[in-house]
Amino acid sequence: MSWEPKIVVIACNWCTYAAADLAGSLRYSYPPTAYIVRVPCSGRVEPEFIVEALKTGADAVLVGG
Repeated sequence: MSWEPKIVVIACNWCTYAAADLAGSLRYSYPPTAYIVRVPCSGRVEPEFIVEALKTGADAVLVGG
C-alpha cells in the first residue's frame, strides 16, 4: 500500500476553480485525495483556514488565485 497525500485546494471562484472546472470538462484528472474548496476570492483566505486544514489531517494546502 502506497502513501498518498491529502491535499486541500482552496480555489478562487474566478481563477483557480474555473481552471479546475475546465480541466474536468477536458477530461483531465487529479488525485482523488485532492479536495477542492471554492471561495469567492483567494485574498479573503485567512491564515486560520490553512492551519485548521493542517490540524484536521491535510498533508498540504494549496491556495490558488
